[in-house]
Amino acid sequence: MEFRYIGKSGLRVTPICMGTMSFGSWSDKAESFKILDTAYDRGINFFDTAELYPVPPRGDYAGETEKIISEWLATKPRESIILATKMAGAANGWFVPPIRHGLTAIDRFHIQRAIEGSLKRLKTDYIDLYQVHWPDELVPKEESMRALDELVKSGKVRYLGTSNDTAYGLTKSNTIAQYEKLAHFESIQNNFSLLNPRFLDELSNVCRKENVSLLPYSPMAGGVLSGKYNQAFIDPKSRFGEYLQAKEPRQKAMYKRFVNEKSLGATAKYLDIAKKYGMSPVTLAIAWSMHFDFVASTIIGARYATQLEESFKALELKLSPEILNECEKVQKEILYPMG
Repeated sequence: MEFRYIGKSGLRVTPICMGTMSFGSWSDKAESFKILDTAYDRGINFFDTAELYPVPPRGDYAGETEKIISEWLATKPRESIILATKMAGAANGWFVPPIRHGLTAIDRFHIQRAIEGSLKRLKTDYIDLYQVHWPDELVPKEESMRALDELVKSGKVRYLGTSNDTAYGLTKSNTIAQYEKLAHFESIQNNFSLLNPRFLDELSNVCRKENVSLLPYSPMAGGVLSGKYNQAFIDPKSRFGEYLQAKEPRQKAMYKRFVNEKSLGATAKYLDIAKKYGMSPVTLAIAWSMHFDFVASTIIGARYATQLEESFKALELKLSPEILNECEKVQKEILYPMG
């Protein structure tokens, strides 16, 4: 197994990270344990969760994923696992999270409440990588970084990361940390896939220059790159099948972002590339995400343990220049399918 380091931290992780956002909603506890065991037995040492999980976010089961992970974590040597979790982003952001009465902020109060809640649910005394799920555009970043630094100094957190952030946000936060001698963000967890290569526009340059690692999430574009939405019938129990039927505007908006004429057109071309080179489109998508020098570990997800093998095959695959060039050609032909 190849290992990589996150940023300039001491976190030595596998190139694939097991995501857990389905645990407690789409995956029951028994299936969640199967997924975790399958990943661990395959050699995966990096697992990512969030206080807001599972998805879709709901107040009545927020935190359930961390509770499931805690039961599984008790069966493994704690120091054999790199555990990442995230505090909910600010209520002034892209949606109001259904926890702490919809008043979340990246301020000292909420940072302390969030970490204490996660540590209690996970039944551990430390988090290896603690991340801000999305930014706060109102609370000064000086306050946020000082409060996060306190967690590192206290030993509750080893390293810090951000998520769904911008080039400005990442650079500003780490510049403050540098001048005030605070712990800084070692990683950024953003959406990045064959269908959403926007990270390459500027953030990749920031990561390279500042020694920050990307932890790509949704490398399968929510499952779209598997090809299952390139059919006349969309399974109503699939992720976007459910979102299409949902009454909540945010879920409908996500459906339109992920499943649209451009995304399906580009996916059809990637399916052809995968077939031409004798691999699963899942393996192609994961391997493409993993090959960039600024990527430390690609976060995969699954509803069922049986879905994991095609992703794990990417661990033994290095994409040839020919395959990479064909993928790049699609991206130039169909610009930004996800907007």
